[in-house]
Amino acid sequence: MNETLATVLVGIFGITGSLLLLASALAMFRVRDALSRINVFSPATGLGMPLIVAAAYVFDLHSAGFSWSSLLMAVVAVLCLIIVSSVASNTLARSTVLSGQPVFRKTSPNRLASPPEGVTDVESDEV
Repeated sequence: MNETLATVLVGIFGITGSLLLLASALAMFRVRDALSRINVFSPATGLGMPLIVAAAYVFDLHSAGFSWSSLLMAVVAVLCLIIVSSVASNTLARSTVLSGQPVFRKTSPNRLASPPEGVTDVESDEV
């Protein structure tokens, strides 16, 4: 692989993945409820981390040459990231709802806008 092409690909994949992680982390400070915080981290885990794995694979491909083991490790890593982040997001969202955390009333679409029975929404009068 051409050195310039490898450097450009590693840079594009690494920087794009890092920017997605940074944007998701900053977005977590802007949202108001736990469900939205879980939701805004999806681009980081679904696209940002796989792009960083792709950057590492391209770097390894350039420096050590092609090997089936490194390709297999990269594919397994991306699949595991996607599967684990999906399961973790569902588990966190479910535990958030079951724990009675209120959903911000301006979240749209929102089928969970009304708090569970016995829980009062303290932010219902704000903004």
